Amino acid sequence: MLDFDKMNGLVPAIVQDADTAKVLMLGFMNKEAYDKTVETGLVTFYSRTRKCLWTKGEESGNCLDVVSMKEDCDHDTLLIQVHPRGPVCHTGTDTCWGEENREPVMFLKELQQFIQKRHDDMPEGSYTTSLFQSGINKMAQKVGEEAVETIIEATNGTNDRLIYEGSDLLYHLIVMLTAKGLSIEDLAKELQERHQPNWKKH
Repeated sequence: MLDFDKMNGLVPAIVQDADTAKVLMLGFMNKEAYDKTVETGLVTFYSRTRKCLWTKGEESGNCLDVVSMKEDCDHDTLLIQVHPRGPVCHTGTDTCWGEENREPVMFLKELQQFIQKRHDDMPEGSYTTSLFQSGINKMAQKVGEEAVETIIEATNGTNDRLIYEGSDLLYHLIVMLTAKGLSIEDLAKELQERHQPNWKKH
């Protein structure tokens, strides 16, 4: 149970992006702001200057959608993981520290979503659509070809070409996974399990 008494009815609320783990901002909540956040799923703070509640993004539209809320060990601080709808800071930056809230590796998630949409919509003239239409055997063959090209660049090529061919390999692998009803996240989960000390090869 949160202890609102330690700081005269307020608790600091650290806001973190649920995907990138970037700290986006710090605000304060009283019990009413906390309850409204839980009720609406949108982060609501207590303004110490205006002496009232304010929901982040109520004017700009850059709301913070709650993913999870956790108390610290002393029950006097909140960690709120969110999905931000646009820049978080009133100055227009992604975070209140002027940092960019984007990790290049997170683009793989966007790419997976893009490829899944191609699979769902099958727009004409799309290379990805043509891969899905070619069938799983052709997709597997394409993954094999890209793997060979990646190996060639690793052993006899340049780093730039290795990155280029490795990117082709990863793209075609995601397409094949999607065709099988799987995703890059499934590979991430498998690797995460393998990282556990008690993991055993099946």
